[in-house]
Amino acid sequence: MQFWNVNLRHYDLPPLDQLEAFEASARHLSFTKAADELALTQSAVSRQIAALEDHYGLALFRRLHRALRLTDDGQTLLQAVSEVLDQLHAVGGELKRDRRAKTVVVTTTPGFAGLWLIPRLAGFTAARPDVDVRISAGYKVVNLNRDGFDLAIRYQSEDAIDAGAELLFGDVVLPVCSPRLLRDPGRPLKTPKDLRHHVLMYLDSGPGADMQDWPIWLRAMKLEDLRPASVLHFSQFDQLINAAISGQGVALGRSPLLKQMLKDRRLVAPFKKTVASPRSYYLVRSTSAARKPEVEDFAAWVTNEALTTSDPGSSGPADRARA
Repeated sequence: MQFWNVNLRHYDLPPLDQLEAFEASARHLSFTKAADELALTQSAVSRQIAALEDHYGLALFRRLHRALRLTDDGQTLLQAVSEVLDQLHAVGGELKRDRRAKTVVVTTTPGFAGLWLIPRLAGFTAARPDVDVRISAGYKVVNLNRDGFDLAIRYQSEDAIDAGAELLFGDVVLPVCSPRLLRDPGRPLKTPKDLRHHVLMYLDSGPGADMQDWPIWLRAMKLEDLRPASVLHFSQFDQLINAAISGQGVALGRSPLLKQMLKDRRLVAPFKKTVASPRSYYLVRSTSAARKPEVEDFAAWVTNEALTTSDPGSSGPADRARA
């Protein structure tokens, strides 16, 4: 049999729930209101106060008719208990905040998300596995601060982009297709005029759909009257590109968005002629982004990836950034 000497306890303290009941009762000067705040019954609060008074061997309240008043000893204890509970509450909040998942919420277009951002995302998550990256892909231009987004990557013209946006890279459009279309001897694809033998694929919605419109590119090539073998229409840019990879026709692609696909020859550019887009890709921060280190880390990673993506000599964050 073992006997424990209670005097060995480092601190002679009553249970925390008794101190909470005391602090609430002293603040409200009412056992009933304290019970409501603590989700207890009035009798339970009264028992906790009585147990606390037994622990100290003195009265903490003067119980008057329909009223409570603190004794001098009660006032002394209230000051100490309030300070300790406030400090515990503050420290607890900091501890929870430190353990809370760090998130970065990004909005961008489906094409940019599917073709550029997501394929590279493993590089960031490997370096920052503690950060939860959430990507919202759509064509709606959202209000970052109001709608809870940290960053936006937008495809817009310079005169329409938000003040303070950071240029990632410029953009040109060019025909792209599967390599096997080039190997089809029955349908040559050596000059822009040869597009008449092929299916042309169109993007019908979203920012940049106008620059994806084949008549604009054909007009620049002085081929306004060209009639393709057939046409296909898509509502999403990544769908359009996947159809081109599978050999379903010729699409108007964007460089440097397709740089890696052209490099590994999932796609080829049959002609050297391109048309410059009036739009570029910009990084936009919310007003709270600077207060979140994980958001700034993600923004720095995107900027660095953009530098490695930009074609030599093209506009990029190193030489064209909006203040």
